[in-house]
Amino acid sequence: MKNLSKVTALALLISLGGSVVSPTAMAKPNYEEIEKRKKAKTKIMGERTGKKVVKAFDLYNEEDIDGALALLLELKPSNAFDKATVNFYLGQLNAQKENYSAAVKYMKLAISEDVLNFKDQAQSMKLMGDLYAGTKKYKEAKEIYMDWMDFTGEEDANVYIRIAQANYELKAFKDVIAPADRAIALEKPDDRKKAPYDLKIGAFYELKDYKNVVKVAETVLKTWPEMPKSWTQLGKFYMQVEDYKKGLSTMEMAYKNGHFETEVDYKILTSFYSLNEIPYKAGALFEKAMKEDKVKRTKQNVMAMASYFHQSKEIAKASKYYQEAGKFDNDAELYRKSGALLLQSEKFSQSVKALNKALELGSKKKGRIYADLADAYFQQEKYKKAYSAIMESAKDPKTRKFAKSWSSFIKEKAARKGVKI
Repeated sequence: MKNLSKVTALALLISLGGSVVSPTAMAKPNYEEIEKRKKAKTKIMGERTGKKVVKAFDLYNEEDIDGALALLLELKPSNAFDKATVNFYLGQLNAQKENYSAAVKYMKLAISEDVLNFKDQAQSMKLMGDLYAGTKKYKEAKEIYMDWMDFTGEEDANVYIRIAQANYELKAFKDVIAPADRAIALEKPDDRKKAPYDLKIGAFYELKDYKNVVKVAETVLKTWPEMPKSWTQLGKFYMQVEDYKKGLSTMEMAYKNGHFETEVDYKILTSFYSLNEIPYKAGALFEKAMKEDKVKRTKQNVMAMASYFHQSKEIAKASKYYQEAGKFDNDAELYRKSGALLLQSEKFSQSVKALNKALELGSKKKGRIYADLADAYFQQEKYKKAYSAIMESAKDPKTRKFAKSWSSFIKEKAARKGVKI
């Protein structure tokens, strides 16, 4: 802990992003009064109360917390200091038993008279803040933490983290940054805490300040490079600011170092490959990840893999995976895509099969399908079937003109081959 310096108010008032903390969130210690408190003569409990408190602590040391509580509750101290001290211990014991409402009640009573010895009063205030935070009374927690700084004249990184957390929970996102920064400034180089950085990332994200999100995430990666999430989190944020090159290099490094933990990590990297116009690597990575059960073999994932191979002109794989994706729920459009690609790769009989399946499943793109079927049959010299298919295509307004011109050509070609239509 450190004493509050003259620059603390400025540190609390202005964050790196220039956001402002409300004046009520600033500590205003009276150092002269603090020194008087510290030098004040230590108070001691009366003999009768003191003896029973010692017995209560003996029970506590024997792990009989209920017995200790019962003994303390029997006490009816007459002076303010003894009352506050007993309430201080009752608050602590109830907190240990997770009886938080009772703990808050007794700690309030202990603090209210302001008669405890300096260290006990300070400890009570801090515990009170923790109790409020733990019971989601964030406004009250913030206030008592600031009161603690006023009372002690000290700063504590953990307290600033809790203030930042309280502001975050209260959705006062602008007010998260300054206390988080102060917590970071107070940390020792060999005892860095990730919490204030995470709070800043969360606050900037909620404020849609993605550039600052990336800056903080970059610092997190430099500070904790051994943590897998430092890499994958930064990669995701690069996607948010559309920095696809940095995103790709970050996620590739994360992948090579074995930092991928979720399916989303693979999806982000494959997206970066695609966005950087390297679709084949995207398809190949998805294919490998599915074989290793890192990515689930769902319709959406198989369809994405097919799309990546399609983009990279790996027609055979693309058509294969479109058809696999289509099987999940008999998707006519995916069978149509597969059939069209098979036609393109001159696998005519397979193309016919896929295209007919699309028709069977009720595709609404009948004109296009029949036109592709006509082409597939024509290439196999099945002129009657080709002609029949092209005439079906002519029924669709979207393909009518093309189909009519093709029908004449098919008829002529058939005639030259001695086939009567």
